[in-house]
Amino acid sequence: MPAVQPSISLPAPAGDPSGVGLRVHARAILRLGLPLLVANLAVAGMSLADTVMSGQLGAEALAAVAVGSSYYAVFLVIGLGTMTALSPLVAHAYGAGRYDLVGGYARQGAWIGAGLAVLLLLGLAGVRWVLTLIGTDPRVVPDAVGYVHAISAGIPGLLGFQALRAVSEGLGRTRPMMVVALVGLAANIVGNWVFMYGRLGMPALGAVGTGVATALVQWIMFGCMFMHARHHRAYQPYGLFARRERPDRRRIREILALGIPIGGSMVAECALFSAAGLMMGTLGETTVAAHQIALNYAAFMFMAPVSLHSATTIHVGHALGRGAGAAARRAGFVGIGLCALLMIGSALVLSLANEVIAALYTHDVNVRSLAARLLLLAGVFQVSDGLQVGAMGALRGFKDARWPLAITITSYWAVGFPLAFWGGIVKGGGPVSVWWGLIVGLSVSAALLNLRYLSVSKRLTAPG
Repeated sequence: MPAVQPSISLPAPAGDPSGVGLRVHARAILRLGLPLLVANLAVAGMSLADTVMSGQLGAEALAAVAVGSSYYAVFLVIGLGTMTALSPLVAHAYGAGRYDLVGGYARQGAWIGAGLAVLLLLGLAGVRWVLTLIGTDPRVVPDAVGYVHAISAGIPGLLGFQALRAVSEGLGRTRPMMVVALVGLAANIVGNWVFMYGRLGMPALGAVGTGVATALVQWIMFGCMFMHARHHRAYQPYGLFARRERPDRRRIREILALGIPIGGSMVAECALFSAAGLMMGTLGETTVAAHQIALNYAAFMFMAPVSLHSATTIHVGHALGRGAGAAARRAGFVGIGLCALLMIGSALVLSLANEVIAALYTHDVNVRSLAARLLLLAGVFQVSDGLQVGAMGALRGFKDARWPLAITITSYWAVGFPLAFWGGIVKGGGPVSVWWGLIVGLSVSAALLNLRYLSVSKRLTAPG
C-alpha cells in the first residue's frame, strides 16, 4: 500500500517543545477551515432560498415551510451530529498512518447511517400527529406535513453524504465539500423553481415542492461525493469501497460512543433557541420580528467559527494520531483563539453598525429600534459563542464528547433557559432579559468547556 503524506505538513522547528509554532497551527486550521466556511454558507443559502422562494407563494406557504422545517430540524441535527463522529476518529487513524482503520470507519459508518435513517424516518412519519397535538394552525398542517414527507425521502442520501463528508474531512480534504455544497445550492434553487412553481412540465407543488427539491439535492450531493471518493486517487490507499463488510459491533459502539453525545449537544443547543423563539412568541409580533433579525445575523456569523471548529477537530486529531500530544494541545488553543477573535471582530462591527444592520432587515421603526438593541446583545453573545465552539472543536479532536454534553445540557437548561424565562416572562423583562439569560447560559458553557479542555489536554498529553 503506497504511503500518503498528510495534507497539512507540520515540521517540528528546533527549540519549540510543542512541535510547531502558533503560525503554523493557525495556517493549517485556516487552510482546512476556509473551504468548510464556503460549504457551510452554501448550505445556509439553501435554507435562505427555501424561505425566500416559498415566501413568494404567500404567507400560508411560508408558514408551512417554517413549521415543517422546524420539525424536521430536530431529526436533521440528530443525524448530522451522530455521523460527525467519523471526522475525529478518521483524523486520529490518518495521523497514525492506520489507513486500514480509515476504510473500516467508513464502512461501519455506512451501516450506522442506514440504521439511523430508518429510525429518523419513523420519527418524521409522525409529523401530522405531533403538529395536531401542539395545536398548529389547521390551515398550515396539510402543506407542512406534505413538506416533511417529501423532504424525508432525502434522509438516506443526506446521511450517506454526511458520512463521506466526515471521512473526507478527517483526511484533511475539505475542498470537495465546498464544491459539492455549491453544486447543491445551485441545484436547490433550480429544483425549487421547477417543483414549487410548476416549471418544465412539472405540477406546481407549492410548499411541498420545496421538500421535493431539497430531497433531490440531498441525493445529488451524496452522488457527487460518492463518485469523487470512489474515483479520486487521493482516497484509493484507504480502500473505502474495497470490500463489503458486515456490521462490527465493537467499531459501531466506538463510533456511537462519540456520535451520540455530539448529536445530543447539538440537539440541546437547537432546542434552547427554539424555546427562546417560543418565549418571544408570547411577547408580540414586533418582538418576534426583532428577535428573528438578531438571531438571523448571529446564525450567519456563526458559520465562520463553526467552520474553524471543524478544522480544529481535524488538525488536533491528526497531531494526536501522530503521537504529537504537545502539538495537539497547542493546536487546540490556537483553534479556540481563532474562533474567539472572529467573534470579537463581529461584536465590534455590531457595536458600531447595529442600527445600520437592523435597517437592512426592515423599514418598520419599532422593529428596527428593538432589533438594534438586541443586536448589541448579540455581540456579547457571540464572544461567548466563539469561545464555546472553539473549545468544543478542540475537545472533539481529543475524542472527548460525554463531558461536553453534560456541560451544555447543564449550562443551557439549568442556567440559561431558567434565567431567560424568569427574567423575560415571569418578571416581565421582555426580550432583552431573555437574551441576557441566553448570554449567561452560553458564557457558563464557554467557561466550563474551556476549563475541560485545559484539564483533558494537560492530562492526556502529560509525559509518562
